Amino acid sequence: MAFMMGRDKNRHMRRIRTVRSVRTLRFWAAALLVAACSSALSGAFDWPQDETNADSFASYFAQLRGGKIASSIVFRESSSDVRAADNGEITLIIGGHAGDYGWFDSPLGNAVVIAHDDKISTVYGNLDEDSLPTYLYGSVLSGTKIGESGNSAWHEGEGGLEFQVLDLENKSCINPRLLMPRVGEELELLIGNLSLDDRDGKTHYLLNERNLPAGSYRLYQDRQDVAVPYKTQVALNGLTVESISYDNLLESRGALCVQGNEKYSVKDIYPDAKRRLLSVIHLAHGHSTLSVTVSDILGESHQIKYNIDIE
Repeated sequence: MAFMMGRDKNRHMRRIRTVRSVRTLRFWAAALLVAACSSALSGAFDWPQDETNADSFASYFAQLRGGKIASSIVFRESSSDVRAADNGEITLIIGGHAGDYGWFDSPLGNAVVIAHDDKISTVYGNLDEDSLPTYLYGSVLSGTKIGESGNSAWHEGEGGLEFQVLDLENKSCINPRLLMPRVGEELELLIGNLSLDDRDGKTHYLLNERNLPAGSYRLYQDRQDVAVPYKTQVALNGLTVESISYDNLLESRGALCVQGNEKYSVKDIYPDAKRRLLSVIHLAHGHSTLSVTVSDILGESHQIKYNIDIE
């Protein structure tokens, strides 16, 4: 019994340190620091459903989903037991089509919300209505069954747990995969075509144009349908001008935003169905080397460089 209590205490303290590390992650940190943090983050939560390969989720955190930045991951498995990811208190059980629960309403379908230490909550959505644990209010242990995945949420007809991690103190949504043990290979990241929009809204494609007027631009990449970078980094002449992180989504003016040099809304990050924002940059007269790096959750990165003459 003493061994079990000691193990629970150690795991509890490790999770607290992990969550605090998530809050302080900044993507302009050195690559070694990022790798170390990524390693420490692994395994803070147990799997809420059967283990899923990294490249096999139905939907990923920070994707463009339904005109919004996705704040959850969606498992592909259906009709599977859903378990508490950590010790906590069940604070809310939501019927997907009964009542008004604000941002927890119908898009999450039937859902259970569990509060953990350090003002962290986990949300288990898209549950089967008949499996909702009306008798489980109060304390639950990690691994306790709280329902079964169903098809009650926005993706009705596609059964699979929708899993969120909320940081209530900082009003943010944490990428759940940072806190779950990792299994399998990551999705391959591709940079794709790069384009720049000038202040007049004209689009310049770097594959075709290497001579550009001086001025401010918004730099975009053609986004992938599924894969989302863990971070993107843009440099001019070897100097980093902007890093955009996808470890968590921050609240700003009632909406979730991605953190870069500023908080970017969904319209900033995804101006259309094709592109994703990489940076807001200023190109001065002369010759410049523009480099773009995209990295996955394990720190594996791809980079592309362009030489540009600025008139």
